[in-house]
Amino acid sequence: MDEAKKEAVGAALGKVASGIVILTTRHEEHETGMLASWVQQAAFEPPMITVAVKNGRYIADWIRQSGVLVINILGEGQKSYLAHFGKGFEPDQPAFEELGVERSTTGAPILADALGFLDCRFAGELEAGDHTVFLAEVVDGGLHDDDEEPMVHVRRSGFTY
Repeated sequence: MDEAKKEAVGAALGKVASGIVILTTRHEEHETGMLASWVQQAAFEPPMITVAVKNGRYIADWIRQSGVLVINILGEGQKSYLAHFGKGFEPDQPAFEELGVERSTTGAPILADALGFLDCRFAGELEAGDHTVFLAEVVDGGLHDDDEEPMVHVRRSGFTY
């Protein structure tokens, strides 16, 4: 793709709005979370979602091994989570210090004051260029705050976060 076309495609891709969520999972005695924005409902019955994780992130292996993940939906006023989870964590580094965490059906960490959550079981994956798209069945979920609007993200370019 030539540079002019790539710039035009990037501008258009960047206008595809997405929610901002915190993807959490566990592996043995360790737990972690990461900022994610490519989440989409994939089915009604059973309820299923997809989430994309950049290749090379250890959290992808943890999802495969534990078989569980939670999509923590952020509200417009929860920007502090962006700085906390945006920096990333090493596999043995605690990701939830000073944060309220709950447990649901799968036992994966749920942020207690997130707008809402979807507790999921891993159902499959698809390689998608520089990301892996995980398919997960939603086994539990709910809202912690019914009044706040979800955080939405629009990028300047579809080729960068």
